Amino acid sequence: TELGVERRFVPESCPRAVRPGDFVRYHYLGSFPDGTRFDSSYDRGSTFNVFVGKGQLIAGMDQALVGMCVNERRFVKIPPKLAYGSEGVPGVIPPNAVLHFDVLLIDLWNSEDEVQVQTYFKPEKCPRTVQVSDFVRYHYNGTFLDGTLFDSSHNRMRTYDTYVGIGWLIPGMDQGLLGMCVGEKRIITIPPFLAYGEDGDGKEIPGQASLVFDVVLLDLHNPKDGIAIENQLVPESCERRSQTGDFLRYHYNGTLLDGTLFDSSYSRNRTYDTYVGKGYVIAGMDEGLLGVCTGEKRRIIIPPHLGYGEEGRGKIPGSAVLVFDIHVVDFHNPSDSVSITVHYKPSNCTVLSKKGDYLKYHYNASLLDGTLLDSTHSLGKTYNIVLGSGQVVLGMDMGLQDMCVGERRTVVIPPHLGYGEDGVEGEVPGSAVLVFDIELLELVSGLPEGYMFVWNGEVSPNLFEEIDQNHDGEVLLEEFSEYIQTQVDTGKGKLAPGFDFEKIVKNMFTNQDRDGNGKVTAEEFKLKDQEAREEHDEL
Repeated sequence: TELGVERRFVPESCPRAVRPGDFVRYHYLGSFPDGTRFDSSYDRGSTFNVFVGKGQLIAGMDQALVGMCVNERRFVKIPPKLAYGSEGVPGVIPPNAVLHFDVLLIDLWNSEDEVQVQTYFKPEKCPRTVQVSDFVRYHYNGTFLDGTLFDSSHNRMRTYDTYVGIGWLIPGMDQGLLGMCVGEKRIITIPPFLAYGEDGDGKEIPGQASLVFDVVLLDLHNPKDGIAIENQLVPESCERRSQTGDFLRYHYNGTLLDGTLFDSSYSRNRTYDTYVGKGYVIAGMDEGLLGVCTGEKRRIIIPPHLGYGEEGRGKIPGSAVLVFDIHVVDFHNPSDSVSITVHYKPSNCTVLSKKGDYLKYHYNASLLDGTLLDSTHSLGKTYNIVLGSGQVVLGMDMGLQDMCVGERRTVVIPPHLGYGEDGVEGEVPGSAVLVFDIELLELVSGLPEGYMFVWNGEVSPNLFEEIDQNHDGEVLLEEFSEYIQTQVDTGKGKLAPGFDFEKIVKNMFTNQDRDGNGKVTAEEFKLKDQEAREEHDEL
């Protein structure tokens, strides 16, 4: 004669229980005391959906549902006076029938409910939160209130990407995402009137269903965003900042906003080399690399419309904000020439280096970021060259001009006057600016341009006869070489310094051997000034 309620299963967590006025969705089996079934929601494949305490149910069920938790199971015995009484339901419920219901509560909400947000992880740093009109990328698991999964972006292995607050989402999700930080995890519970309402979505979500979304925010930007720059390290000395048209070499780590690494120049052990402001890189990087110093470290945050857009690229998903942590190794401009800074010059500095002079000097060679490449000091010997003869890179030939013995200077050489785009494998990176700290230790004056040998006095009028020691009217290479060696040893003549004696002599002999037969005759033999006069007369 009285209502009987047996709680056969009660979940450990019960954040909310049914109250009069709530809307519930539940499954049930209806039977008579002898076990005969008269009704079942399971057979219809849909829950029974109804308000509690508003007279939409038989009185016994109205009372029996109060206090239930979602996922709770109750066995309810309802006497006739709280069911269908003496009349029953023709053809279904006989008069004065006691009814048994096995009830499982699936869902519960109230028309006064709002979106519920429970944050269970929030990053320590949260520089920005989701606002109306922002574009977000997030992962989610979507379940009903009883925990049944109906959808998951994780299963598709692709984020859900959308604008917030402009009607692209159900109203409850529009509200629930506001204020989130990148990396934040929250549970958003949405009543059906802020979700898919009475009709559901026509697929997985039934009508009047509360939805629970477990969300992690991966990315966030606004279409009005520009790039953001965070300076991490700026050298105290910054004599020059990058401008449009400069060529930069830099290292970088590229990550998504949630910290996922998608690329790194460090892993390739090679800098990324590019022109700036010329469209060779994405627009955001073109802008972010302007105004940097050599040695500077900065973070450049690039919204997708200045990055790889909606399509993405490779490991970069569509509509992704990009974060580049860069370290500028060096930069130059194609119009740059050699830069010379004199640190010390002797007071007696009358003899200056010129083309053709033989120089001995020490140097330390480094990159613009200070990385040491080479040093003559470590080898314990000087570097020796003939200036202007192509024995060193063009920039060094220029940097050693007009130097006096004892002078110390720093020579900065752009790559187009150094080792160019290719560099020197294993030693000098391609497109690298080079820095040489130089000290000139010795200078041997060279000969006038075009001369490999000069006389220190008057030239003998019988020069050919003196060289032709056996007086056979022909001079061989051996005779010629022996004669030149004697003139140098006795101080009567001087060879161009810094060159191999045998090569110079052979070159001089070849110039005199005009018919190429390995012998020089008196008719072939001419001094350099005689050759010049003859050429002038011919002209």
